[in-house]
Amino acid sequence: MTRAATLLDGWLHATSTLTAVRVPPPGRVDRAVAGTAMVLAPLAALPLGAAAAVVVLLAGLVDLPPLATSYVVLLALALGTRAFHWDGLADTADGLTASYSPERSLEVMRTGPVGPAGVVAVVLLSGLQAAGLTAVVRHEHGWWAVGLLVCASRAALAVCCVRGVPAARADGLGTTHIGAVPVVGAVATLLAAAVAVALAGHALGAAVPALVGLLVMVAAVGALLVRCVRRLGGITGDVLGAAVELSFAVLVLASATT
Repeated sequence: MTRAATLLDGWLHATSTLTAVRVPPPGRVDRAVAGTAMVLAPLAALPLGAAAAVVVLLAGLVDLPPLATSYVVLLALALGTRAFHWDGLADTADGLTASYSPERSLEVMRTGPVGPAGVVAVVLLSGLQAAGLTAVVRHEHGWWAVGLLVCASRAALAVCCVRGVPAARADGLGTTHIGAVPVVGAVATLLAAAVAVALAGHALGAAVPALVGLLVMVAAVGALLVRCVRRLGGITGDVLGAAVELSFAVLVLASATT
């Protein structure tokens, strides 16, 4: 398989998995394609970033209050991902609080309905995202910043799937992806995210707080990975979704301080 074919299939796989955008199916999905998809996740999220930016622009034209604008942005992102990441966040929270048994926790994550911990996690994290977005969208160029931060938050996927991170089970949607990203690929994705975050911060008046937010994002995702590996023996596809939503919350909150 040529490198060009792997890149194309990786982009198609990332777009079809991480967004509701309809694209042709990839020619194949193996470890190389799955790892490439995680590296290209911020690029695949461009339609989501564009949708969020358009929402902010239109909300400004009709003088929608910033808080309402923030929740419409979150609604657009949920629709644009089929609430895929929110489901992962809820399942991860339920699994980590369900039992001290890794087997029982993984079973809850796989089959259980959303429990109290999942509901609390979704409510609190969406509230934090909305709080951060409320401050960001007040800026003249807030629409541009929001779009960039949406894309940058997807860099968390390359971090979660870097080589050395174990999978908690041998089956499941995330198994092919976990551990499939070379270290150089994860670093490249983070560097691209740093550029996006710096541009977002510049649009809001200061790049440094936004870049600090990226560092905090990596630390937060790292802490989540450590916790899941210790409790579950590895991570699952649900943890990937949780990492995306956690990362977006951290980035918008950091950018809100500019």
